[in-house]
Amino acid sequence: MNNPCDAPDPRGQPAGTNPRSTEDRRAIGNGYTAALVTASDGILVTGGAGFVGATLVRRLVTSGYRVRVLDNLSTGDAAHLADVDAELVKGDIRDAAVLDDTIEGLGVIIHLAAAGSVIGSVQDPGTNFEVNVLGTFRVLDAARRAGVGRVVLASTGGALIGDATPPVNEGSLPKPISPYGASKLAGEGYAHAFAKTYGVRTVAIRFGNVYGPWCARKRGVLNVFFESIHSGVPLIIYGDGSASRDYVHVDDISNALQLALEKDVPGGTVLHAASGVETTVRDLADLCRRAAGVPDHPIEYRPKRAGEVDRNFASYDLANQMLGYAPSVAREIGIPRTWKWFQAEVFRD
Repeated sequence: MNNPCDAPDPRGQPAGTNPRSTEDRRAIGNGYTAALVTASDGILVTGGAGFVGATLVRRLVTSGYRVRVLDNLSTGDAAHLADVDAELVKGDIRDAAVLDDTIEGLGVIIHLAAAGSVIGSVQDPGTNFEVNVLGTFRVLDAARRAGVGRVVLASTGGALIGDATPPVNEGSLPKPISPYGASKLAGEGYAHAFAKTYGVRTVAIRFGNVYGPWCARKRGVLNVFFESIHSGVPLIIYGDGSASRDYVHVDDISNALQLALEKDVPGGTVLHAASGVETTVRDLADLCRRAAGVPDHPIEYRPKRAGEVDRNFASYDLANQMLGYAPSVAREIGIPRTWKWFQAEVFRD
């Protein structure tokens, strides 16, 4: 069976190899001295100063990888990586020249950078397209030019699939109902095309609704609930509270991304990294109130918002078969941990 990494790239280099010499690899930024402790090429993490990146980069560095982060810091924060032995380059994934410079000497990309809000995509679909579709294309095309062997992309399950009877899986027909979901589907399409045309070994990981430490800048419902509890104002639920999501801890998402990096799976693969548990927004409100020790905190109901799916949770069976992925942090444990993190890091003033 032919390995897609053996397909030639347009410059005559075998796809999956980095044409630059070891001597040409250089650090970007100041003070980076950590040695590469594995035989793997270094890793570029786009959006690595953001919520998921803060946990993932720590995990990769602890595992012995040499990591470079590219982030425009629009939603990320350099402070997230202040104690981490990784390079941080400020720049935008939409800039091809920045990507070319930042990929220099690295052999793998984990692409996290995104405009990640469903509601934000409804309000400003143009920016969502530029970041998520054009930006992902720029990353893939830079990988092609540089001969990068593997690109792991962050995708989404619920917003991409749309309104479908859960649990959804990799065989569910995508019918996104928001610009955000459509943008992530387009990114998966380009990833598959680059795998089949150029031999870039892409793996798209469809996230559930991620929560956990370092998420203070994320405008997800769990954050909003915690902020409302801290401020003493009612929790706002849009709709009747029956809408559901698949809440997965950032530790589990980071594990899935590292497994996708390391496991030998074909280019163009798409996998769900989920908890497999359906949680209604009313259930989430109860979990957050109990975690904060205020089980009777008031709730206010408002009309449903456009672009949001009704029910969603996903099966992770294929990710388990192909990667060995399985969630390890139950919501009853992860949500109280996250509340404690908010108390220590966000509400301390």
